[in-house]
Amino acid sequence: TIGKIAPNLIHRDFFAPMPNMKWYTDITEFHLNGEKLYLSPILDGCGGDIVSYSISRHPDMDLVMTMLDKAFVKETALNNCTFHTDQGCQYQSPQYQRALKLQGITQSMSRKGNSMDAGLMENFFGLLKTEMFYDQEYKYHSLQELTQAIKEYIEYYNEERIKSRLKGLTPKEYRNQASINPVF
Repeated sequence: TIGKIAPNLIHRDFFAPMPNMKWYTDITEFHLNGEKLYLSPILDGCGGDIVSYSISRHPDMDLVMTMLDKAFVKETALNNCTFHTDQGCQYQSPQYQRALKLQGITQSMSRKGNSMDAGLMENFFGLLKTEMFYDQEYKYHSLQELTQAIKEYIEYYNEERIKSRLKGLTPKEYRNQASINPVF
């Protein structure tokens, strides 16, 4: 513990009836040719779309704050949003917590050592790595190629990959539909 720990306000109730009500984030690591690459996305609990993300060679505050800055430019009405993370040092930092507070976002954190509390993010990371990375590392000759592939996958995931849970819609289509007709 290096900062303030927020209570768990999600309690594994991941779904949100409208966009920007529940956001989730974490950092995942890719190993390629003895080097590491880190992805930090924001996933919306409504349709499961990736709102924003950043990619870096270091899992530091710049990675997290860049992701946040991109999200805050894209989405402006966030005063009813609960943002859930694990208890990582980046999410305990005063800089991160201040940024959320300025946007009117309520912070939520998983219980210590309980990865199931972050199940939605873990599911996304599993899909991402299974569908474009695991047993396919040979396709990527550099971190730049891997970075480009991650970007392309996120675009595919948001705009083309249909989900039965979303009634055969893509995350982006579901998000747009829920914005017009909330699912309560």
